[in-house]
Amino acid sequence: MKKSLFFILALSPCLFFAQNRISGKVFDKSNQEVLSGANVFIENSYYATFTDAEGSFQFNSIKSDHSNIIISFIGYENDTFALSDKNLENIRIFLSPKEFQTEEVIVSATQINDQNPSTKSNLNAKQIGENNMGADIPYLLQQTPSVVTTSDAGAGVGYTGVRIRGIDPTGINITLNGIPINDSESHGVFWVNMPDLASSLSNIQIQRGVGTSTNGAGAFGASINMQTDGLTKKSIGEINNSYGSFNTRKHTVKVGTGLINNRFAMEGRLSKINSDGYIDRASSDLGSYFLSGTYYGKKTIIKAIIFGGRETTYQSWYGTPEARINNDLNALENTINNEGFSDKIANNLRNSDRRYNHYLYDNQVDQYGQDHNQLHFSHQFSEKLTANLSLHYTHGEGYYEEFKEDQDFSDYNLNNINLAADTIESTDLIRRRWLKNDFYGFTYSLLYKPNHKLKFTLGGGANQYEGDHFGEIIWAEFSSNSFPRQNYYLNSSTKTDANSYLKASYQVNKKIIAFVDLQARFITYKSKGVDNDQRKIDVQENYQFFNPKLGLNYLLNEKNTFSLLFAIGNREPNRSDLIDQDSLANKAEQLQNIEIGYENKGKKHLLGINLYYMLYKDQLINTGQLNDVGSPIRKNVKSSYRRGIELTGAYAFTKKLKYQANITLSQNQIESFTELTYDYTNGFDIRSTNKGTTDIAFSPSIIANGELVFNPSKVIEIGFQSRYVGEQYLDNTSNKNRKLDAYFVNDLRIEFKIPSKTIREVKVMARVNNIFSEAYSANGYTYTYIVGKSITENFYYPQALRNYMIGLNLKF
Repeated sequence: MKKSLFFILALSPCLFFAQNRISGKVFDKSNQEVLSGANVFIENSYYATFTDAEGSFQFNSIKSDHSNIIISFIGYENDTFALSDKNLENIRIFLSPKEFQTEEVIVSATQINDQNPSTKSNLNAKQIGENNMGADIPYLLQQTPSVVTTSDAGAGVGYTGVRIRGIDPTGINITLNGIPINDSESHGVFWVNMPDLASSLSNIQIQRGVGTSTNGAGAFGASINMQTDGLTKKSIGEINNSYGSFNTRKHTVKVGTGLINNRFAMEGRLSKINSDGYIDRASSDLGSYFLSGTYYGKKTIIKAIIFGGRETTYQSWYGTPEARINNDLNALENTINNEGFSDKIANNLRNSDRRYNHYLYDNQVDQYGQDHNQLHFSHQFSEKLTANLSLHYTHGEGYYEEFKEDQDFSDYNLNNINLAADTIESTDLIRRRWLKNDFYGFTYSLLYKPNHKLKFTLGGGANQYEGDHFGEIIWAEFSSNSFPRQNYYLNSSTKTDANSYLKASYQVNKKIIAFVDLQARFITYKSKGVDNDQRKIDVQENYQFFNPKLGLNYLLNEKNTFSLLFAIGNREPNRSDLIDQDSLANKAEQLQNIEIGYENKGKKHLLGINLYYMLYKDQLINTGQLNDVGSPIRKNVKSSYRRGIELTGAYAFTKKLKYQANITLSQNQIESFTELTYDYTNGFDIRSTNKGTTDIAFSPSIIANGELVFNPSKVIEIGFQSRYVGEQYLDNTSNKNRKLDAYFVNDLRIEFKIPSKTIREVKVMARVNNIFSEAYSANGYTYTYIVGKSITENFYYPQALRNYMIGLNLKF
């Protein structure tokens, strides 16, 4: 794959010779005014540009093969212009305004176009659908630059995760139609709560780096902006069914009314996903729904959306011990002794393989439901001014259930049981830990374009989170003074998050567009009560952040574009950082980000180069320190950084065969890291060791993706996908004995459309994942302690070997 990418990079400067010049202007058909910022691209090529302040565009040194020019612009119908040898210059193209407002204006404040300097990747509905066979959204993003995905159950269904440039979802701002999705307290995103959301998406934009200002959690390295389906003028019906390895199956039914009376439309979806999981007993039972109703006026759009999901997943969070992965029986016995496993659990481990699941209780499940409600209003007051307002409300409620052996009564605020000859101080029990929360608020944006050169966006929002954390004992061998469903801890939290931003872009001349983005953000977090370790919580913190961004795009010509962006992002500590006893002094983190980009486009090729530097101040990382119940505590480190280069390339060998690839080479380091290790040799002690400059955990220095796409006919598409992820450290010590090995995985996908006179589209889809059965793990954790000598225990999350999915999609 590296050789193929090098081939693209080496040939790109000399692929084309000067041939023709194509130029023209784009106008509003209704008033004859020029349209600046319209997208113009040549069909069946990578040539693309946008109109300048005078509405003009041009392509130089283009070989004319009588292709079409396609022009698009928000609020206008797309237009196609056929080229010929006689009409290459001074083309006049008139776009007709749409009869009514459409959904694209709703996300225009948070998504960016090619005129903005941020580093981004876009997935359209077709690209999303090509890989949508039941796996969570992270798996639909895994071919984009700098992305690494993982699955607890090993097959992409259930609990999944994504990292971008080594940054996990707590540092990735994620929105749907501009509404925040990140959990307000943990900052994480639980994709399992929104199963099959991909079937209702029209596009996904991934911004790497700080990116443009948006709503919700601070983007601390990346953002993912998703938009739900827009208008379909004709009525639709879809039935999608998939089945594959590990008894994985996905069933989706989707209907849409089309446009009713030229003003109204409704769309609905029901989905069901089940899987036994690759990991033993790691089953998933997922269901979801989506319903939208929209009013389309000439200047106004009102869209109501309700969607949600229910999940029941058997837990597979514990991971597989390294000794079991390596089938090292002596080390396996050491792990059993070190972990203090009971005979039952020890025998489970001895008799397992890499698919080991630690849990044996038959209802060791995570069960959660989440319902989202969104109301979007957009109105165009004039050709210069458009306003958007969105209201949202989300309710979530659920628990995870656990069987726990030999639990001390004191850990549950219960009394010991005093007998005549003995005192019972512990019991086996089953507990549930609950989370019940509400999240509501609004977002807004005003889009103002006083002239063809200048554009302003004033936006922001305010959100309120209210959440209860509590636990209950539902069974105990010895009940002591407890009663059924008794809460043994309860604490409540509130978080207010408000922000406002002002963005402006100005076309300095035909070649330069300047961009400025200023955001102010205000957060208040309160948490009070008793935590699950019986500690009292009383936290109240306030944060004020200013996040400026400055950039420019330099259009050398229609083939070559340069971009430069400097941005600052700030992020508050999460719930765990604030409530852990020893981490109350944690400070907010800051990121200073520089992105330098170059893009070269041709008829058959596309080349992108992006240099990035991300300097962190007071980044919160794990140091080895634990709280009172053994959970990791994060601490600020003074200075750390990520720097690298992202290369993207595509080449069309023929109209039927093309190759696209990307590779990220990076260095991710903490400038001075001190490891804390607990020594239990003679009582209790904490050893502190300065490791100097070390690598940041879970940050591979190389990530590469490629896909060879072959279309032997109009009804068949074959894609061969490859992913390489370099080695990753499990902690921040750069210790070679605590790492994930590099892996190289290949997948094959096939689409076949069957002609039908009665059904609009019949499509058969097939996937072979990990076609060469690479045995690898994509995630893990580690801890080290001392009892006479240093002992390290590594745990991994093995991913599935070769597995299959086949699907049948019917569209009516």
